[in-house]
Amino acid sequence: MGRLEGKSVIITGAGSGIGRAASLLFTKEGAKLIAVDRSRGREGNRRSWSAMPAAPAEAVMADAGSESDVKAFIDKAVSAYGRLDAIWANAGVSGGLVPLAEQTVEHWQEVLRINLIGPFLAIKHSMPHMIKQKSGSIVCTASVAGLKAGASGHPYGGEQGRRHQPGADHGLFAVRHRRAHQRGVSRPDRNRHDQADLRQRQGSAAPTDKIGQLNPLKRAGQPHELAAMGLFLASDDASYVNGQAIPVDGGLTASMPYAGKPI
Repeated sequence: MGRLEGKSVIITGAGSGIGRAASLLFTKEGAKLIAVDRSRGREGNRRSWSAMPAAPAEAVMADAGSESDVKAFIDKAVSAYGRLDAIWANAGVSGGLVPLAEQTVEHWQEVLRINLIGPFLAIKHSMPHMIKQKSGSIVCTASVAGLKAGASGHPYGGEQGRRHQPGADHGLFAVRHRRAHQRGVSRPDRNRHDQADLRQRQGSAAPTDKIGQLNPLKRAGQPHELAAMGLFLASDDASYVNGQAIPVDGGLTASMPYAGKPI
């Protein structure tokens, strides 16, 4: 029996990177999956998700930053599977390598809409179902930059501040709010509105063998490594984990590196 056997799960940003790795892993572990991505081109991944053994999966094209879309795919999961056991608000965009002085208000608003409002909407509309069930898991993906930046002054810091508190507030209702932080992970899903791949986007300015060099493991994280943490958080194995920010960063935040410091 899989660790998510029979559980109803939603993953956003499921078309590539961490979201795709998580979709494949979760269905392998028995989850009944609604895989959400806003790119029509990634709907073709439906075949590989639904091919996983003994696990229904459906690909849904939706915008994780649109309240009507979020409500619709959560209602779809509840209607199809009778309940909602876990939602992983993973969808996000990087905004691209645009110097601050060249960014437009519209550009900044779009990043905040998806990266901050998106997880808020996932929490807002999934929580009533989980409160009614007296169980459920909410997992959010963010950068470990939020752990250092706090809840202001940085878009990922905003994620940290706004997405941590709801789970703590509603712990009495057995709604488990979990976070998986990432750093130095090749995440095409974060960059899908800019360029398809982190390596292509960074190009010669950041050689691929240098990604993740500041953490003690001296390498970049891989999507399947984040997916494994998400699996734990969405499973009953994490039944006593609540309201936590869990870095999956190769030890970056634990070592507190800075330029020129030996690790």
